[in-house]
Amino acid sequence: MTEPKRAPGGFPVVGVVGGGQLARMMQGPAIELGIQLSVLAEDEVAAAALVVPSSPVGRHTELDHVLEFARSCDVVTFDHEHVPQSVLESLENEGIVMHPSRTALRFAQDKLAMRRRLTDLGIACPRWAVARVAADVDRFGAEVGWPVIVKTPRGGYDGKGVMLASSSADVADWLTHVGEPGPMSEGLLLEERVDFTRELAALVARSPSGQAAAWPVVETVQTGSICTEVLAPAPGIDPDLAAVATEAALRVAGELGVTGVLAVEMFEVPGPDGRPGYVVNELAMRPHNSGHWSMDGAVTGQFEQHLRAVLDLPLGDPRPHAPWTAMANVLGGDYPELYPAYRHIMARDPQAKVHMYGKGVRPGRKLGHVNVSGPDLAEVRDRARHAADFLQGVITE
Repeated sequence: MTEPKRAPGGFPVVGVVGGGQLARMMQGPAIELGIQLSVLAEDEVAAAALVVPSSPVGRHTELDHVLEFARSCDVVTFDHEHVPQSVLESLENEGIVMHPSRTALRFAQDKLAMRRRLTDLGIACPRWAVARVAADVDRFGAEVGWPVIVKTPRGGYDGKGVMLASSSADVADWLTHVGEPGPMSEGLLLEERVDFTRELAALVARSPSGQAAAWPVVETVQTGSICTEVLAPAPGIDPDLAAVATEAALRVAGELGVTGVLAVEMFEVPGPDGRPGYVVNELAMRPHNSGHWSMDGAVTGQFEQHLRAVLDLPLGDPRPHAPWTAMANVLGGDYPELYPAYRHIMARDPQAKVHMYGKGVRPGRKLGHVNVSGPDLAEVRDRARHAADFLQGVITE
């Protein structure tokens, strides 16, 4: 692999394992911070490889590829959570500086480990159990009520590796793989189906020296298990719930030793006293879809903050620029050529910020997002959705 060019003045090189859109969106803030970015990309046309000059091709599952890449960087971070623990352990043994660490990443890679740790910390979670045989599923369903949520402990995302089961028969195929090497080796994660009001996300950042910062709690809107909108801040959120959810996210970051950005996905639920509460759904230890609004809607966006955090630089101000920011995801539709739609969007709404990921169109694939900020929630939400729908081909005027 060719080593990344270094800028004069002692500025560091940050290596990102994975060449997806998250790595791609770190490039702009890296330039503004004066640091060099290097990306271990899946191929030469990966989203990040199209914009980052130093993008050697390699597999995140191949120790030799990752080690050779990491040795040329001052710090290594991640575009995704799928680097095997064995590879991370080898990097650790080599003295490679990684943020987040191998031990922290385990709780984002393994949902069973995450549930056990959060429960130990007293963080609110859905009722859960481990299933290795059909009787375990039947017992849990009888206890919490059917249907139940069944998850593969490792490897799932955007609705993959998740099933709504009405009986143990629904997961019979998955149970046959319990004990085999793979995402279900230790069993299946069973969770109570939560009767929630809406989905929230608390996004925080933490540096190795322990400094932390938090953005406002946001509402996320899911369509077909894919996030389609984010509203920042969460409309009408109870101030006490916002404070408690933020405190929980900061405590998770500290207790798990997370460095960089941490997204804590939550369900808002009715509390026993009638006041709203939360339960934690998932953790992501990297910039996250729920924080894309901050690129244009906050003083310091999540990608700049992540780079500041992994370099142990002082963290930036996370406060919003405007009362409201709406983010709408652009999903793949029927039109393979996206660029012609730019003219319409730019002419119709010059204040809309469009971010595209350099990916080929595939139905349902996240291709980009649109941010719109302003004083009126309904207006910014409508403008962001219109732009995203036009790019997707849902509307043509």
